[in-house]
Amino acid sequence: MAGNQGERVRRRLSTEERREQLLSVGARLFSESPYDEVWIEQVAEIAGVSRGLLYHYFPTKRDFFAAVVERESGRMLRMTAAVPGIPVREQLGAGLDTFLGYVEQHAHGFRAFHRADAAGDQAVRKVYQRALAAQERQILAALAADPEIGRVPEERPELRIAVRGWLAFTTAVCLEWLRDPELTREQVRDLCARALLGAIAP
Repeated sequence: MAGNQGERVRRRLSTEERREQLLSVGARLFSESPYDEVWIEQVAEIAGVSRGLLYHYFPTKRDFFAAVVERESGRMLRMTAAVPGIPVREQLGAGLDTFLGYVEQHAHGFRAFHRADAAGDQAVRKVYQRALAAQERQILAALAADPEIGRVPEERPELRIAVRGWLAFTTAVCLEWLRDPELTREQVRDLCARALLGAIAP
């Protein structure tokens, strides 16, 4: 009897575990619905916590959204990390497939993220700038380790500008693709791949 009662007692989550739980709920809701249609009360109800506890972790809805985006950006970086020793050209298609699949599945969040940045929302803008810088560093590191590229980015300073421009290009293409999916994912992937390879060509 006592054992059964013990099994029914829910384990108290640590601060980090609770935060991760809330962010997981947020990632799902922001991927399924537009930003304005996601309510803090809904997040709290699904997570089984009070609204006050959620606000203890995240003072505003924008702070919560920014934290969700930062978590998801880190996850995307891990998913698209280059494999050492394999030329970028060979890995590019698979990495873009992973990225575009994520964009499709999280279309609402992707749009909201870039819309909030364009609107000058400071909480989201800081996350956006960190995410962009991390993507840039990851791509430049892959290029520097690629035997086909030959010269490291420090010896070709135009590479950094080319990669930064390509990231902006890819974002614009993805937003247009979500608005009007005239192209298939494969066509968008090939378009973005050609753009990067052209941008980094000596």
